[in-house]
Amino acid sequence: MNTIRVSYSEMKSVFKRILIQNNFTEKKAERCAEIFTTSSVEGIYSHGIYRFPRFIDYIKKGLVIPDAEPEKKHSAGALEQWEGNLGPGPVNAEICTNRAMEIASVNGLGCVAIANTNHWMRGGTYGWQAARKGYVFIGWTNTEKNMPAWGAKESKLGNNPLVFAVPFGDEAIVLDMAMTQFSYGKIETFKVEGKDLPFAGGFNKINELTNHPKEILETMRGLPIGYWKGAGLSLLLDILATILSAGLSTGELSKRGKEYGVSQVFVAIDIQQLKNFPSIEKTISSIIEDFKSAALIDPKEPVKYPGERVVNVRKENLRIGIPVNEKVWEEILNL
Repeated sequence: MNTIRVSYSEMKSVFKRILIQNNFTEKKAERCAEIFTTSSVEGIYSHGIYRFPRFIDYIKKGLVIPDAEPEKKHSAGALEQWEGNLGPGPVNAEICTNRAMEIASVNGLGCVAIANTNHWMRGGTYGWQAARKGYVFIGWTNTEKNMPAWGAKESKLGNNPLVFAVPFGDEAIVLDMAMTQFSYGKIETFKVEGKDLPFAGGFNKINELTNHPKEILETMRGLPIGYWKGAGLSLLLDILATILSAGLSTGELSKRGKEYGVSQVFVAIDIQQLKNFPSIEKTISSIIEDFKSAALIDPKEPVKYPGERVVNVRKENLRIGIPVNEKVWEEILNL
């Protein structure tokens, strides 16, 4: 595999140009291009550079509607239900995140659930955005069927990504995880790079655990995190996303043949309104200090809190460029 380095500014410019060519307004193209590029520069290539061609394909197929705007349908105290109108997932998700923070600034906590939206790409994007503004963030989405319940041969669950984010100094602690051991975007990245997964990530056609990306993509039977526990968590996330948004469930989404029109939830908490707010930063620092004091299996591999690796990768990629498969970059340039 030939890898090249592309600067942040060049990648964002290319993304923006292609989006404008596909009927995005200047403003929406700017926001989407920035979200895709930031995911890439922070090392989440599976939901950045490698996901962009599929995003454009969905636009061309009419599954993502560039000029669609989300709208509020119902409110109940600090909870609002929105309709996504099949607009661009990253734009809709950013709007919902901002709205959840607005509600939280008044009520202490705000929740926005949106139906009929599209893939938000990297869910951690919205956790970082909220945490940098001083809010705790919790968010999740449902997906098409791509994970079996523990002990089942057939996939009936989604990998339903879940995000937690907490402000921490100038950065944040951000946990962004799918309910499968590896997200399908990550599995696809390993396939593109010609690598096996470091651990078993799903089942093959003969019901054996495998770390071969191609075999997992053939069956669409990813391994639930924590086995039966991850399967149970996936089910509850789907139920909550569906009922809070009044949207489609994983089972209903899967009947469409393509993953679009998903249901998502965005929760923001304004910790500045908490009685203990003056001591919160010190409390978190103490927890992280204790976390990092653990004796190590390998002294060369220190433990990292969720989101810490992102900060280091971001610095390196901004300095020397974002690593991209040369063939994928050529494909994008020709979109």
